[in-house]
This record gives sequence, structure tokens and C-alpha cells, in this order.
Amino acid sequence: MALRLPAILADHRPASGMAALVGARLFDGTGSGVGGPVTVVLRDGRIERVQDVAEPVPADVPGLDLAGRYLMPGLVDVHTHLSILEHVDSFPRPEHGAEPLLPNLTGHIVAQTLRRSLRMGVTTVRDVGAYGDTVLEARQAMRYEVFAGPRLYACGRIVSATAPGGRFFDGMYREADGPDDLRRAVREQFRRGADFIKLMTTGARSVEIEDPDPAQLTPPEVAAVVDEAHRLGYRVAAHCEGLAGSELAILAGADSIEHGMYLHRRPDLLDAMARQGQVLVPTLTFLHAVAENGTWTPELVEQGKFNVEEAHETLQAAHRAGVTIALGQDGPAPERAADELVRLIEHGLPSTDALRAATLGGAVALGAEDLLGTVRPGRWADLVVLDADPVQQPHALQDPDRIRLVLRNGVPVAGADLDPPHLGI
Repeated sequence: MALRLPAILADHRPASGMAALVGARLFDGTGSGVGGPVTVVLRDGRIERVQDVAEPVPADVPGLDLAGRYLMPGLVDVHTHLSILEHVDSFPRPEHGAEPLLPNLTGHIVAQTLRRSLRMGVTTVRDVGAYGDTVLEARQAMRYEVFAGPRLYACGRIVSATAPGGRFFDGMYREADGPDDLRRAVREQFRRGADFIKLMTTGARSVEIEDPDPAQLTPPEVAAVVDEAHRLGYRVAAHCEGLAGSELAILAGADSIEHGMYLHRRPDLLDAMARQGQVLVPTLTFLHAVAENGTWTPELVEQGKFNVEEAHETLQAAHRAGVTIALGQDGPAPERAADELVRLIEHGLPSTDALRAATLGGAVALGAEDLLGTVRPGRWADLVVLDADPVQQPHALQDPDRIRLVLRNGVPVAGADLDPPHLGI
């Protein structure tokens, strides 16, 4: 099924022929630390083999000397909202009397964001809710090489019960009630070109009149969504804040649990997630933003501070339970995915495990671990070259000058080594 997904059909054209990346120290995405130096041999946009640097490669294979540098998989950000721009500092806000913003400006900003994300080493993005069709249009533009950006998974409309969030995020939700209506909503998203289903089992912490409990859907409704998506061969990402909604999603078999900040209170649910291979996406960056940036209502700020503390406990409990963690920064700026990486470390993950969440963990959330997220034979050659050890210096991924080269499907597409001297990022 994976190769029929719109995200894959729209993917970059892979490199042709062979190439060798020679002499880099390697973080392979599995969480085992940095090894090497190694030679990574590429063929037609995929990794053919990883070998000791002392082993020869054929003389006719072009090589790139990476001695003294570090190689890792491209970052995977699985919780973004590319078109929610009102909280972005760089979003244009015309002065009184200036020309009003034109309706399609958002698409250009999304395209710029995706270009910037690729420059910062983010090679795959999952958008979990967008206004209108802007994200789908951006993906199509990348398919036809209008611009280069990360591989882009999209959900179409968020599937939700009739709820306050549908009014706050008009144009982003497909509200449905009852198992049959929800099955229809699922089918509609795949008709639109969705790669997966995003389901609201609970209210959102960014809407003051929504509460994380009770669940917004009944058990038969959640089961209908998950069953229909899985029957058709797709995955489900479930928005879960309150425990009632989290329990429904976990028991119904949703593939990833988004947020889930109270789950430390239910160790049995974390054990079930680990046993069933479900992924937790903690979204710490946005939790901190609500608690700290001063633009939210006082009630939401207080709730945000509480949620940061709860998420801290849940991250550590999930890690102890063996739950797969994936990185998602829950905003419109996947170029800042490394901020979420640093947050994961600040909240207790060892740097190797945080980097694994940013690479292989995201691939698992997408159901694409056999295609991306690790530097192993057969995987797509989505790679990042750094001038710093990412395990010892994870903050280097926040610095564009430290990101020397980014490859997508084996093609060099971005990085400081490719920047025109006068442009930078």
C-alpha cells in the first residue's frame, strides 16, 4: 500500500546511478550511538550498502569525501499544521491602509516553509490538519518540481464529531456523527488525496470551550473510523488529550496517539501501546508555547503549564514502558523540528533515543520504517551531513551553518555547502 500513497507518488525524482559517501561517522537512526567512519554506497536514490571505510568501492563510482563529518537519516516531523499561520511571527500583518492579504498568499508561505524545512534537514513531514487544500496543492507543486521540499504526508480534513473545534477551525474539520457518517468521512478524505486519517477523540487544548474529557466520540464511532481506514490499507493518527479518548483510541487500534499527556496515569494503556506497536507523539514544543508565550487566554495558559508537567511524566513513563516515541512539533514550522528534539532531551530522553524518535520513530508512525528513518540497505537515501556529532551536540541541528548537506532520494538538495554565499538560509 505504501507506494500508492499520494505522498509517495508525489515524491522527488530519485538520483540515478551510483555514488559513495566516504568517511563520515554514522548515526544510523536505530538509537545505537555514533559509529564509523563508514562508506555509504547509494544506487538510484537508495542505500545499497554501508561498509567500513577501509573497504574499497569500484573506481567508476563517484565519491564524496566526508571525513571529519557526521551522517544521519533525515529528520521526520510527524505532527505539523503547515497552514495554521496566525501564531507565526513572520506571518505578514499589513498596517492599516495597506493592501489586504490576498486569499492565496498562504500557499506561498507554506511553500517557503517546506523549502526552509528541507534546508534544516527535515526530509519527511506529516501534516495533521490544514485549512482548505493548501497543503495538498503544495504537495502537487513539489510533484511537478515547482519547488523542492520534504516528502509530505497529508490527512485532508480532520475527522471529528460535531464539536466546538469545528467552529474554531472552520475549513479544517470534517464533522460527522454516528458510525456510518464517520465511515463516509473517512472515505471522503481518501477521495481528497489523504495519506492517513486524523481523528479527534477529544477536544483540543487550544480551544477554551473544549475540555479534554469526556471523549468526543463513542466507542462504536472510534472503532468505525479505525476499522474503515485499516480496511482500506491506511493508518490513523488520533488526537488524544483526556484519558477517556486516549483509551478509546488505544483499544480501537489507532496507529499513533498524538499528545496523550495524561497517559502516565494509566500505565496499563502505555503497556498496551508498547505491546501493540502504537506510537506516542508528545508535541512538547506546542505545549510549552501555550504555557509560555503569553498570547493565550489565562485559562489556557494555566492549563498549558499543567499539561507541560503531565507530558513530562508521560514521556518518561512511556519510555520506560517501551513505547515508540516519534517527533512532532505541532505547529506550522517543521524547519524547527530540532527544537522538539531538544525538548525531548530536556524532558528526559537520552540524546540517542531523542534522535531515534526524530528519525526511525517518525518512520514507524508513518508505517514506512522499511523505507526511511534509518541508514540501512534498501532505505531511501534521505540523509543529513553535519559538522558536529548529533548525539553529543544535538543543538547543532538547530544551526543551519552546522547542516552541511541534505540529500533527498540521493539527490543533494540543500545545506550550507550548497548555499549561495550571500543567501544563507
